[in-house]
Amino acid sequence: MTAISGEFPTSQLNRLPASPYYLESVVTDLKKSGLLRTYYRDKLRGYRLGVRAKNRLLDNWPERFAPYLTGDTDTNRLKSEIGRRLRLHRLAETYVTMDNAGVGLFQDEKPKVFAPQGYSDGAVEYPSFYSSREVKEMGVDTTQIRSSRFTGVLLTSSGIYVTYNSSAALMKWRYKSEMRVKALMWSVLCQQRLTGQYNADAVQGVVLGESMELAYQMLTSTGGAKHDYFMLDGSYDHFFFFTNDHQGEVLLALLCDCAKTAQLNDILKQGLTTGAASRAVEHDAFEADGTPVLFCYFFDLPRIARFNSALDLMDSSGTIICFDFQADVLRRYCGSRVRFQTIDFIKFERRFFP
Repeated sequence: MTAISGEFPTSQLNRLPASPYYLESVVTDLKKSGLLRTYYRDKLRGYRLGVRAKNRLLDNWPERFAPYLTGDTDTNRLKSEIGRRLRLHRLAETYVTMDNAGVGLFQDEKPKVFAPQGYSDGAVEYPSFYSSREVKEMGVDTTQIRSSRFTGVLLTSSGIYVTYNSSAALMKWRYKSEMRVKALMWSVLCQQRLTGQYNADAVQGVVLGESMELAYQMLTSTGGAKHDYFMLDGSYDHFFFFTNDHQGEVLLALLCDCAKTAQLNDILKQGLTTGAASRAVEHDAFEADGTPVLFCYFFDLPRIARFNSALDLMDSSGTIICFDFQADVLRRYCGSRVRFQTIDFIKFERRFFP
């Protein structure tokens, strides 16, 4: 993780799949062996590789680590500026969330979809995450997205998810820059390299954050005084919010699994009627009395906003079905016009991800 991140934040150590005691023991041993060192500056603490560790990784697994540990890359030629280090930390945090959700990270274990020479090896069968730097390795076509805030792209069997990590606060946001990323994904993946797998609607967004409180800020943000912070501006029809913790990892794993998502939807639709495309309000189903029902377990920010706005305009009521840990934020945002039904996360996980 330190090798592909450049600098791994110490705060993320306890999220790795092992006991705290074991993780601390491993880090201690790596430090004693000169393979790992702690770098502390500007109140930011992270792990960096020692020279011996780089050499050992390059000697034993060159195909996996050479792209990160050679050349003039951010992960190889590390800087001390806090802005650069924070970018590495956000990427590392994203890597942990993806890895814990069962998403492929290492370049030798996933299709080389963004290879400079092109790609023609068939469909993406397993969820794989490609960092923004991997995307930009395509070459000249990517110069137009250098100012984007995206950390990478998650590819699943059915979807393309441009991924952002806002961490603990609203991220900077430039509409035109992010639209260029979306257009590039559509052009490269939907029209050129994976035309048989994806259509234009497949390009969606995922944003990661520290807590559900950030999700509320995103739903209510107007972009700040200079309109340079995140706001719901229509850039993505679907923009899913997941927390950088165990709950977010499980929901991300669900997003990558169409069969389990369909199974959950079938369970939630029991006792409800099928939605009607002619209805003006966003919905997934209806109650017997005609009340629209929205499934919000993926916390799709634009869908939630559209649902709430439609109910407000029609002076009507609705029902939201979400996980228990998401309900408080949605109640604050939607107010009394919406009734809530919650899914017990622990019971859900026990059934779908035993």
